[in-house]
Amino acid sequence: MDAGVPEVDNAAIVLYRWILVQGGLSSSTVARAAAETGLTEEECRAAVATLTGTCLVQADGEGWQAVSPQAAGARLLSEPEAALRAQEEMLRARRDELQRRRDALTGLIPVYLQARQHSFPQGTIDHLPDQFAVRALLTDVIDSCRAEVLVSKHGGSFPQAALREALPRDLALLERGIRMCSLYQHATRFDPATRAHAERLVAAGAEIRTLPEALPQMIIVDRELGFLPSRSGGALLIREPDLLGYLLDVFHRDWEYATPFATGPQAAHDISETVKESILTLLAKGLKDDSIARRLGISLRTCRRHVAELLIALGANSRFQAGVIAQQQGLAGTRGPIQEQAASAPSAPSTSARRPTRLPDPTGPDSPLRCVGCGAPLPVAVGRRLKQGRPARHCSASCRARAYRARRKPGAGGNGPGTGT
Repeated sequence: MDAGVPEVDNAAIVLYRWILVQGGLSSSTVARAAAETGLTEEECRAAVATLTGTCLVQADGEGWQAVSPQAAGARLLSEPEAALRAQEEMLRARRDELQRRRDALTGLIPVYLQARQHSFPQGTIDHLPDQFAVRALLTDVIDSCRAEVLVSKHGGSFPQAALREALPRDLALLERGIRMCSLYQHATRFDPATRAHAERLVAAGAEIRTLPEALPQMIIVDRELGFLPSRSGGALLIREPDLLGYLLDVFHRDWEYATPFATGPQAAHDISETVKESILTLLAKGLKDDSIARRLGISLRTCRRHVAELLIALGANSRFQAGVIAQQQGLAGTRGPIQEQAASAPSAPSTSARRPTRLPDPTGPDSPLRCVGCGAPLPVAVGRRLKQGRPARHCSASCRARAYRARRKPGAGGNGPGTGT
């Protein structure tokens, strides 16, 4: 409660109700009010003082009359509310003044950078302190772009608010004939908002490709200016030629190894196979599910579902065994972008060279997942039933029972396909 405004207690409320019913209170009726409300005369006088202080009653000759709560509130709180509104207006004006000064200082960033470039023609590295400065400068740089914009982003999806903000700017860039090349992760193809955004850009003339694993985040404009995220916040503005050359080499290495963005069932299937191949490679390296999910930009649940399907498809009993089997059968990709370029011709690798290796079909004739009792391929419904990380071994309950009885017989050797002899 504010200072100077008394609190309305229970005794004051009881007496206020009595005054409303009786039509008023006078000095001669205080005793009767005390008797009918169950209060003492001292409590009644204290309640009258409280009601008077809160403007719920007002003096009327030798007595008091009740006032409505709305009128009491207007009379009691009008001055504090007016003072509060004045303070809020002062704070708003002060905040607007600070924002105007910030905008004025931010507007000097291009002047500062141009002067730095003139003083240090060999190139500079500057730190932009926050996202406000980054957005302001990025908008200015994009508007003055002359030839191309290279973008590399990691993550399986992007915030819809950021996509809505970037779409008009990117479309305007493409309408001016600027070349725009963007690198995303494979997982972005399965995020509806990001996929729709990418399809709009591709239809407008942008070039978008995807890679399985996490990418270095960067924006390079006209091969003269680069943006890198800063761990302390904001971004690093790169003008140094040697460092820009290195970033361009990294981008073009990943670009040649990446898969062009495409839509449709076959494209989604091929990308899904590539993601599984990447999971196999990371499993063979001993990475855990959460680390694999972060590197591939997918959710932990999706990663675990892929791992379970791979265990079934390869007939493996553990995650590491699946990676080893994949390496032995040549199913896991062991070469990264650098080795891929070194082994290929100077031109870009062909589409067939990047086609993902198909994993074995658990229900096909060449499936490694077969019943240990009769040798028949396991049905999909049985093959997907995992127990403590191990796939089912028999095609049916009757087959499992026959195998159990055969093992119980004395001297049973067993020459079926599922035996080890």
